[in-house]
Amino acid sequence: MRSGVSAVPCGPESGAWVLAAAILGSSMAFIDSTVVNVALPAIQANFHTTVVSVQWVVESYGLFLGALILVGGSLGDLFGRRLVFLAGVAIFAAASAGCGTASTIDRLILARSIQGVGAALLVPGSLAMISASFNETTRGRAIGTWSGFTAITTAIGPVLGGWMLAHTSWRWAFFINLPLAAVVMVISLWRIPESRSQVAERVDWWGGFLATIGLGGLVNGFIESVDLGWKNPLVIVSLLVGLGALIGFMLVEAAVTSPMLPLALFASRSFAGANLVTLFLYAAIGIFFFLFPLDLIQVQGYSTTATGAAIFPMILLLFFLSRWSGGLIARYGARGPLVIGPVVAALGFVLFAVPSVGDTYWREFFPAVMVLGFGMAITVAPLTTVVMNSISPDRVGTASGINNAVARVSGVLAIAVLGIVMFKAFASRLDSSLVRFSLPPALLEQLQGNEIKLAGMQVPAGLDPSAKAAVEAAIGEAFVFGFRIVMLTCAGLSLASAAVGWFMIEIDIDFEKDRASQALSPERSTTGAPGAGGQKTRR
Repeated sequence: MRSGVSAVPCGPESGAWVLAAAILGSSMAFIDSTVVNVALPAIQANFHTTVVSVQWVVESYGLFLGALILVGGSLGDLFGRRLVFLAGVAIFAAASAGCGTASTIDRLILARSIQGVGAALLVPGSLAMISASFNETTRGRAIGTWSGFTAITTAIGPVLGGWMLAHTSWRWAFFINLPLAAVVMVISLWRIPESRSQVAERVDWWGGFLATIGLGGLVNGFIESVDLGWKNPLVIVSLLVGLGALIGFMLVEAAVTSPMLPLALFASRSFAGANLVTLFLYAAIGIFFFLFPLDLIQVQGYSTTATGAAIFPMILLLFFLSRWSGGLIARYGARGPLVIGPVVAALGFVLFAVPSVGDTYWREFFPAVMVLGFGMAITVAPLTTVVMNSISPDRVGTASGINNAVARVSGVLAIAVLGIVMFKAFASRLDSSLVRFSLPPALLEQLQGNEIKLAGMQVPAGLDPSAKAAVEAAIGEAFVFGFRIVMLTCAGLSLASAAVGWFMIEIDIDFEKDRASQALSPERSTTGAPGAGGQKTRR
């Protein structure tokens, strides 16, 4: 079966269609992430739920995506990248319909989990199809084009989704995926050739199972600790099971013949470094996109449409600059963009720590949006190119899965861990403010019991208008206080990724690819070929 289709670059007539399907397919997953974040306040209000349940709406999707994306990449290498990509699109579309019709928060979380499974198939498949269809000379530009157009569709999503939320319902945050899925399936079946690896073997199901249990245990323990406390048996058991499963996962990956996480890939210094850059930087991005819409809607008083438009300039920068940044490696090498970009992003996070309640968008938020967007634009396409060019072409599906898994897992863990930081800072600041108001003990206890809702908490009835306004102001200020602490932490994570880029990313990544190829397949030919940077492989 594997010999039926070879993994060689496609002809020029197919390249545009491959890009179109990959862009639209990836956009479904990326649009869903950003639109859902904008919809979180409405979802919280609709189901009258706590921030823990709101976290699970995001985390259930990211958990299954992060844990199974490695399996998705391996399935594409084995059975065909187009086939697995199409399966992911179909599952994602069906789960989106389930999300849009969910009648309870539990059903929404379940449907989001199934969405994550679909995304785990389509996300690595989209990038793997590009990498298998373009040679090393054109791959950087193709990836840059994919990054740019994915960014613009992702940017349009929150604006359109915010408008629909304002005029219809949060459920349309999920229904907008259905027409995109239909277009992707038509293009894929009509115009895209199949490709698969010539060396891929069996799927590592045990690895996927242990990764899911491990990440699920850790995330459940961290999130539930906010409500139950660290000494609760459920929290302790969840953390222990998660940690044990992840240890078991590493042991399995070192022992099986066809691991979904081939540890030999990390013999490439650039591949290992690029994934560390991804871990730190996307952890910062993950918690940012979770908290920023809550800040704008619940604290600053923005509409859902305005919130979606607030991050539009950032995505526009990614769109207009990604093709340019995709060619930076060919001109300057791999290290520079992966140091400069995260440093600029760190400055953007620092700027987000400046605004207080009631500050104007154009004076306070817009500069931060532009700086963070510029930093990410410098980083994203070169980072992806380094990952794909550091690995043998036969393993691009696996490499794509690993890097996407790192990005998703970092976001999942950041929301779980830094969510605790946010809650503790919010509760501490609010408690110190409420003491000054001399509230009746019953009202004070009721307010403190609702702190788990963050800025979505309602002020109890029975307060006079001036006291109510003072308490509402204290809630907003407490949220901003916690948000500032988290943004400064994000700046530190960005600087950590820049340090990794400086010390671990080689300027000439072709040397690293050659070494990784030899580590995986010693019998393969080592004849030098022009790389993405236009240089011969060094000996």
